[in-house]
Amino acid sequence: MIQLLSVLIPAYNEERTIKHILEYVIEVKLIEHIKKEIVVVDDASKDKTVEIVQNVIKKYPDQKIKLILQEKNQGKGAAIQRAIQECTGDYLIIQDADLEYDPEEYNLLIKPVLKDNADVVFGSRFIGHHPHRILFYWHSKGNRFLTNLSNMMTNLNLTDMETCYKLMRSSIAKKINIKEKRFGIEPEITAKLAKVPHIKIYEVGISYYGRTYEEGKKIGWKDGFRALWCIVKYRFVD
Repeated sequence: MIQLLSVLIPAYNEERTIKHILEYVIEVKLIEHIKKEIVVVDDASKDKTVEIVQNVIKKYPDQKIKLILQEKNQGKGAAIQRAIQECTGDYLIIQDADLEYDPEEYNLLIKPVLKDNADVVFGSRFIGHHPHRILFYWHSKGNRFLTNLSNMMTNLNLTDMETCYKLMRSSIAKKINIKEKRFGIEPEITAKLAKVPHIKIYEVGISYYGRTYEEGKKIGWKDGFRALWCIVKYRFVD
């Protein structure tokens, strides 16, 4: 069962959106009276991200919010690894600091845990009837290609390996040693989860409010090639 959900937010120069995403997470009412904690890891931001998070903590003293500061910029993977080790929930979910994913949908990912004791639940942007902003054709094609290749290597049948929303049992996540610093963490985590004996993985449809590069999107074509390398690498390397 699940009594406490840890929401992990890696942040780097997210002054435009961090207040909004924190308040969205705070406002979410989880089913079955599940409580939540928020763990923000600031990856040495150069803007006002830290100041804004501190102000939110003061504004909501009744909320369980932990702010962790990285001494130097180490990348999203390192921030997530730190957050995983610091969190105390039964399960955890990774929440990007932008506004592309809707925290109201945590409950969609929690349901397979309650109904069938799922260990991991992926939130897929490509299944279901939920809203999906129309943006980059080649991004979607690349995503599906990487997901299919990942499935071939892991023997899973996911539709969206690259999704940010991965709800995981914390005891499993804490045993994963994340090596990747940037967006290679998605295929790395997926490959390492697939190697866990008797793991129970589910997938549910979620919405997606994607950003353009002008709006702050950070992933690029180089990250796609890195993901391709990681899919092959972590099939054979722990």
